[in-house]
Amino acid sequence: MILSITNFIKRFWQAITVIILLLITVGSLSPAEHLPAAPGSDKTHHFIAYCALMLPAALRRPKYWLAFALFFILWSGLIELVQPYVNRYGEWLDMLANTGGVFIAIIIAQGMLWLTLRREADQRQ
Repeated sequence: MILSITNFIKRFWQAITVIILLLITVGSLSPAEHLPAAPGSDKTHHFIAYCALMLPAALRRPKYWLAFALFFILWSGLIELVQPYVNRYGEWLDMLANTGGVFIAIIIAQGMLWLTLRREADQRQ
């Protein structure tokens, strides 16, 4: 199961990344009177969103994949700067949660790649 998910993400990593980046950007910059009711804290949502954003690139590891991590962190900071101008609240703790999500995605991807390699080696034996 993890092998097929990993292969799917690695195959379509660019489209997945662009879609998630667009969803995060639109969701973060759409004017809102009140935040929608959702379980968990706002910081948890930020953490999960940026973890999902970084995971495809971290799994695929294109030539400049660490530049993607830096870009996503800078992008989240830019969003926090723009939010007060679109009737939202910019908060630096959100950027910290976003950064944490990016780094945890890299760690998760390492684990998934290790499991994939181990499983492939087991299948060859």
